[in-house]
Amino acid sequence: MSTTTVKSSAPADRDPAGTAPAGKGPRRGERSLAGTLTSHGILGVASLIALFPIAWLVYLSLGPDKDDYLHPGGILGKMTFDNYSFVLQHTPFFDWLKSTLIVSLGTTVIGVMVAATTGYAVSRMRFPGYRKFMWVLLVTQMFPVAVLMVPMYEILSELQLIDNYFGLILVYCSTAVPYCAWLLKGYFDTIPFEIDEAGRVDGLSPFGTFARLILPLAKPGLAVAAFYSFITAFGEVAFASTFMLSDTKYTFAVGLQSFVSEHDAQRNLMAATAVLVAIPVSAFFYLVQKNLVTGLTAGGTKG
Repeated sequence: MSTTTVKSSAPADRDPAGTAPAGKGPRRGERSLAGTLTSHGILGVASLIALFPIAWLVYLSLGPDKDDYLHPGGILGKMTFDNYSFVLQHTPFFDWLKSTLIVSLGTTVIGVMVAATTGYAVSRMRFPGYRKFMWVLLVTQMFPVAVLMVPMYEILSELQLIDNYFGLILVYCSTAVPYCAWLLKGYFDTIPFEIDEAGRVDGLSPFGTFARLILPLAKPGLAVAAFYSFITAFGEVAFASTFMLSDTKYTFAVGLQSFVSEHDAQRNLMAATAVLVAIPVSAFFYLVQKNLVTGLTAGGTKG
């Protein structure tokens, strides 16, 4: 009796590398060449648009004459750093720098401390009227500077804080704290409440829990609040020009106005000063930029 061996047909050939068949589009998560080139092109154009004003300001600051901005093409043949030398040697630039850093850093420290404690209290504690309190903070942002100028001047005058750094810091905190409190409240809401309970089990007081457990986890939110407070004080003009009377106590924003008078405008010196002014802001941004995106996105998830 003969036996026959039945051989199963060989399975269809498969691509050992698992690559997609020819003629089909890219896999999920992959971009086509056209998509990659388009996205890079858009980002390149956006970068040029963002960097052009800065490059143009630096270019104008190298022109030796105050009217070079009217015919910028002539700057190429006579570029010089004399404007920077004049600003650093013959203007109260370093007095402006000292005043600006005192006011900006003071606003940042005090503003972030008050906003952090306020945001944490509203996030974790349910005291009577806590919702109305947060709405009151929001309402304070509705009033324009022109409306606040006179009452604030009278208050600072009664407290003898006119032409005083601390008085200007308090004014800026009144602007920075409400926004930062809302921002940090939203960020504290994303931190699990179980961490507070664990701190209390370990014997920490509410403030100890806040300082030792919550604040280290809230660094991204604190970085955003610090950056906002710093920028608020650094670039403000109206309050600084009204409440600071001494030339040596002017901030950068007010000092720049001294280059423009009724009959003259030294725009070359103004451009050079503006470039120098940008250095402290850029340095501060570099210190906190790692946490800015995280803090902005996480702080907006809950509220």
